[in-house]
Amino acid sequence: MDAKKILSFRHWDDCKIHLASWNGDKNPLDVFLSDRVEWQGWNEYRGKKNVFNRTYIFSLIEFYHEPNAWLFGGFFRVVNRHEDWYEIELCSDCEELIGRLKLSFERPGRARVLKDSYLSGMSLLEILREPYNGEPFCGYEKIDHEFSSVELIMRENRPDWKAALENVKGVYLITDKHTGKRYVGSAYGASGIWSRWSCYIGTGHGWNDEMTKLIQAKGIDYARSNFKFTLLEYRPMKTDDHVLIEREGFWKDVLLTRGQFGLNRN
Repeated sequence: MDAKKILSFRHWDDCKIHLASWNGDKNPLDVFLSDRVEWQGWNEYRGKKNVFNRTYIFSLIEFYHEPNAWLFGGFFRVVNRHEDWYEIELCSDCEELIGRLKLSFERPGRARVLKDSYLSGMSLLEILREPYNGEPFCGYEKIDHEFSSVELIMRENRPDWKAALENVKGVYLITDKHTGKRYVGSAYGASGIWSRWSCYIGTGHGWNDEMTKLIQAKGIDYARSNFKFTLLEYRPMKTDDHVLIEREGFWKDVLLTRGQFGLNRN
């Protein structure tokens, strides 16, 4: 079943398709979950070309957890065209499917905006019972998440993630994607990894010396744009703290995170 048959929309012939994907700074899926006003702003961006030269925008969000999957982000009407942005309003059409409808579509190249002729290539993946509200806990071995994703999980206090992370100790890696530098740390407090990572989310630096200098100079948005969390090891809460500290030292040596290659001072 293609998009036209799923969505009761009267203006397909006066519509452009917006494929919102990673812009080098943020994932639109994370933006959609955290701030609907900011998400609407993604559809207002104009750039040098008048790409939304029709009245309506059919907006899809790259569902980056699955290949070729797109989440319906709404229909928007272009109210006014300014030199560098579009003034738009959210349409009521199919509003009940926003955040619920997932379509399968293999994008041709990296085009951000497509004509309505591509609608026939979009097929139904699923319709969620409730609007998508974030990634379910993926398992300890698969934690390799952007700062902004972890921030969203913790701000929403996701029960599946919280239950998993506050009941284990562990050794983790924080990577600065901009510089390539890395930081290895360990979590062994009463609330495990959840508590330790919450400190990073709140401060951007977790009070680590080199990271504190970096975030004080550049601001927490630098962490949101560039830091990534990876869990290297996890252990039961009954594990002696000295074991975690020893494993932390091992990973610092392996990954050369002391000195010029990393953000660990010792």
